[in-house]
Amino acid sequence: MTTYLLAGGGTAGHVNPLLAVADRIRDREPDATVLVLGTREGLESRLVPARGYELLTVERLPFPRRPNIAAVRFPARFRAAVAQTRTYIEDRGVDVVVGFGGYASAPAYVAANRAKVPLALHEANAKPGIANRLGSFFTSFVGVAFSGTKLRGSTLVGMPLRREIEELDRAAARMVGMAFFGLDPEKPTLLVTGGSLGARKVNATVSQSIDLILGAGWQVLHIAGDKSEVIDPYLDGYHLMLYCDRMDLAIAVADLAISRAGAATVSELSAVGIPAVYVPYPVGNGEQRFNAADSVTAGGALLVSDADFTRGWVASELVPLLRDPALVARMAALALTVGSRHGADRMVDLVVAASHAKI
Repeated sequence: MTTYLLAGGGTAGHVNPLLAVADRIRDREPDATVLVLGTREGLESRLVPARGYELLTVERLPFPRRPNIAAVRFPARFRAAVAQTRTYIEDRGVDVVVGFGGYASAPAYVAANRAKVPLALHEANAKPGIANRLGSFFTSFVGVAFSGTKLRGSTLVGMPLRREIEELDRAAARMVGMAFFGLDPEKPTLLVTGGSLGARKVNATVSQSIDLILGAGWQVLHIAGDKSEVIDPYLDGYHLMLYCDRMDLAIAVADLAISRAGAATVSELSAVGIPAVYVPYPVGNGEQRFNAADSVTAGGALLVSDADFTRGWVASELVPLLRDPALVARMAALALTVGSRHGADRMVDLVVAASHAKI
């Protein structure tokens, strides 16, 4: 019986691929033990136990980016986290460590290396994070979600997807989704989403341009986010939701999407062949622009900066696209060429290969 330690967390971008891989390991090896290493503060503290996996924790330790008191204390605290993780590895008889980036991953990578335990890692973003850049020096079993990811020794495996997306039959689920959201099955649907918290500029521009979009003959399913201040104009064909717990049905009904370019969003839309207009989050290290690059290059998506995504852009660029169903259909087919529903299987294959490798 194999014992796996999956390390990562903090955000959904790290936790969801981790859980997809954990579920696939459990599918393949029902007698395996799957443990998860995370923090008490991250999203994993809620999602991991809810999925039935044991969560082991270490201190949340952001890498210091400037000289301050936290930077002075970091080395000792990091050594303590590594020691704690190595204790977990040895006490629980861990056979292989799998990292997904995030605060818990770096200590896991160092501890696995010191304990001489096989290591594999997955990078979800096209622009790798610090933890996975570190981890790539300890293993040659590195899976990435995007072809353009520059990470030492990487293999393209795709994104491990949520099961409801991986197994989605859009044709079968489309009419269910139309009824669920109260949409008109005779009209094409534009899905607008900025994630659970929303995206202020995306929400504002779509709200300001809704007359143009509806006038092009489309209906809109706008998932604005829990913190959104979008006001519903109650126009025929416009459907506003603050939160959606059935994103599988939202994706099933979508003919085109407008969204941020988070790794999971880009991977899910591409996997099922939904063309998109990506508006990358303008703050951070710019990884969202890189996440969208494969789909944009293939012709399955458009990229527009947050600053340029205005009513004027909608009028000059989006409306002509909405009025060209043949182009939308072509973009859908091209998006599908860079998408994959096999990320979880391919990543588990890589993990198995790592577990059999000589240390």
